[in-house]
Amino acid sequence: RGNRHTWPNVLVSAILFVPSCAHREFKMSAINFDTLKFAERLKAAGVPEAQAKAEAEALRDAFSEALDTTLATRADILTIKSELKADISALDAKVDKLSWMMGILIALAVANFAKQFF
Repeated sequence: RGNRHTWPNVLVSAILFVPSCAHREFKMSAINFDTLKFAERLKAAGVPEAQAKAEAEALRDAFSEALDTTLATRADILTIKSELKADISALDAKVDKLSWMMGILIALAVANFAKQFF
């Protein structure tokens, strides 16, 4: 059991040694992951070569999928920002309209009240 690796240790290794199969770099949203270096590190720790390569590829795929589905890109943030600005502008226009309507209603109520006494 000395050669068995737990996922937290593998994950920590992957993050600490941010590093490619045959030096192909897979650029993701937040990190570059060198699968070759990771697999070599696992082999050096006693993991069989096939397992080390499989773990490196699986970890790369997991990172890629997680980052692609959970991290917002700058374009995503700018899109949301412009949508929020448009929504806020629309709300401001409605509040302005309601303010005018309330002012007119209050003026009519005051005029009606004054008409009764004068």
